[in-house]
Amino acid sequence: MASTLSPQRFDEIEDKLKDVMDPELGVNIVDLGLIYDLAWDDENDALLISMTLTSAGCPLTDVIEEETAQALDGTVEQFRINWVWMPPWGPEKITDDGREMMRALGFSM
Repeated sequence: MASTLSPQRFDEIEDKLKDVMDPELGVNIVDLGLIYDLAWDDENDALLISMTLTSAGCPLTDVIEEETAQALDGTVEQFRINWVWMPPWGPEKITDDGREMMRALGFSM
């Protein structure tokens, strides 16, 4: 069973996850809108990250998982990524900061 994180804890973890870059786009996974939910998995005593990718066929899940482990080191002892495909990701999920980053990288937004 999963429980809700406190707003302060949610913000702390979300801030750490901004260090995880999407390997293909070079923008962090938070500002790309890839994080759908953060909760605490009470049964496994671990952070549960529900997230998606820009495409279901992305071969770089291992890279994202490794970067997530590095970003969360010292913040949580354990985490699990729940890969979610519904609703599908779309560019409307990108934050304003993410759009700025993408424009800086040469994408037209």
